[in-house]
Amino acid sequence: MRERIGLSRTWAAGALNATRAACAASAGRAAASALLALLALLALLAPAMPAGAQTLRPTADRWPVFRGDSGLSGASPSRLPATPRLRWSFLTGGPIKSSPVVGDGRVFIGSSDGSLYCLELATGKKLWVHAAGSPIEAPPLLDGGTVYAGTLAGTLLALEAASGKRRWEFRTGGRIAGSANVFRRGERAGILVGSYDGVLYAVSAERGKLLWSYRTENFINGAPALAGNLAVFGGCDARLHLVSTLDGRPAAHVDTGAYIAGSAAVSAGRAYIGNYDARLLAVELADGRIAWEYRNDRADGAFFSSPAVSAEAVVIGSRDGRLHCVEAASGARRWVYASAAEVDSSPVIAGDAVLFGGSDGRLTAVGLKNGRQRWSYEVGEPIVSSPAVAGGLVLVGCDDGRLYAFGE
Repeated sequence: MRERIGLSRTWAAGALNATRAACAASAGRAAASALLALLALLALLAPAMPAGAQTLRPTADRWPVFRGDSGLSGASPSRLPATPRLRWSFLTGGPIKSSPVVGDGRVFIGSSDGSLYCLELATGKKLWVHAAGSPIEAPPLLDGGTVYAGTLAGTLLALEAASGKRRWEFRTGGRIAGSANVFRRGERAGILVGSYDGVLYAVSAERGKLLWSYRTENFINGAPALAGNLAVFGGCDARLHLVSTLDGRPAAHVDTGAYIAGSAAVSAGRAYIGNYDARLLAVELADGRIAWEYRNDRADGAFFSSPAVSAEAVVIGSRDGRLHCVEAASGARRWVYASAAEVDSSPVIAGDAVLFGGSDGRLTAVGLKNGRQRWSYEVGEPIVSSPAVAGGLVLVGCDDGRLYAFGE
């Protein structure tokens, strides 16, 4: 019996040691896999690290994409007019949910009347109109002499920016509500766009041919932001997705806990995103870790707006009728500004001021430091469109069907 006990003990000790060794080996393999995944993610981010790596940037005269730059940061290098006045307005045939883009002395805007308009920036004079046959709520994208716009019928259009002539179209399986974005492959460009069919598509800018697609589990509402070779976006599956623009393979995803209506803003190695559960999150792109979380203190405070980011602050509109500003480093509240209705319009940071539209029919500017109102202009109908700042003008669409241009 003693021999059996001794053998059992010896066997048990050996088995335990073997189990420990196996677990250690498994843990080692898991750690190695995690390290490889992290290195792969860092490799995708690497092109974003040097200054000037973004494909599109706003300038004094350009606002080429929704939120101004490839990272969708919502920050402008220009300053707002101290005392704005209406310079011109242009009437379309339906409400404007789309947001304007600007380049080469022209402004481009979609309308619910099913058309994309090109106007002279200085005067608002119509230069051309393209009848798409379906409402255009998505903001256009301007790049390389071509303007791209998605329709609620699910078609991505590529038009000559100078004439409005159609170059190509690409059909998705659902409505397109968010802006397209552009990435580079050497000298060639690809266009990214999300759809209500739950798919992020990458198509060639030259011919509109499918390069790759990435499927999620629900609608994609917003636009994809770019960070190096990563596309960063959320959707109704409640996840923030990080996808390689090289081949469409997933790099990581982060569960935010509730569906995402807006677009992420990418800046300084982080992605900032709001969700339906009234939370604003900062996510480290290098490892997918949530750096901080800001919770709205009101139950009706869902974030449908996309955030704007500066070096020090993050600003986002809420359905509680308030504009929220937090510290970029920590997520600590800096201030809130109370308007009279929901703020679904995405704010823009311009110098030391923040500009946003509201469902109360007002375009408002407040101080970035303290949230105090500097000026407000009433247009009368709800503003869901997000402002663009370029050419000495502030441009924004309105539910009354007009595009408004304000300047000194």
